[in-house]
Amino acid sequence: MFKALSKATAIGASFAALSFGLAGCATTASPPTAKAPQNLVLEDYFQGKTTAWGVFQDRSGTLIRQFKVDITGQWDGSVLTLDEQFDYADGAKESRVWKIKKTGPTTYEGRAGDVRGVARGLVQGNQLAWVYDVELKIDNRPVVVTFDDRMWLQSDGVLINRAKVKKFGIVFGEATIVFQRPKI
Repeated sequence: MFKALSKATAIGASFAALSFGLAGCATTASPPTAKAPQNLVLEDYFQGKTTAWGVFQDRSGTLIRQFKVDITGQWDGSVLTLDEQFDYADGAKESRVWKIKKTGPTTYEGRAGDVRGVARGLVQGNQLAWVYDVELKIDNRPVVVTFDDRMWLQSDGVLINRAKVKKFGIVFGEATIVFQRPKI
């Protein structure tokens, strides 16, 4: 669900072998399978301030980028707005603003500036499946990739996210992100 990469340097040479012409995969979420006693409610979890730390690795496991994200969330009763401010270890800074609408008791749809179409999410228990296509600039050319995120809320309030980044169904990288809300 978060912008782990946006430049050619973010994904390295592992992407070079892929063709650049076709659009990303369909954005449908399959339900998570594990059960846990704690329920994840996105509009509650992301209300206010949240901090996240993450890494992006290429498909061989090589670390490509590290980052921190400061997130401000606001729920207006129907739309969750997430203002994400990225600070990369290499000094780069980026931002993304999500508008996420709750479409049912456990379903969500989201939009952001670089997201193609609609992101779709499904919550079951403590888990979220969140799938969306993102347009990245690679060598000044637009390339659409699919993020397939899986998030798990832990009993201590930490939210763990593992996102597979795909093109034509082929995984070329993974982002791992840990979210934490401030202790009150």
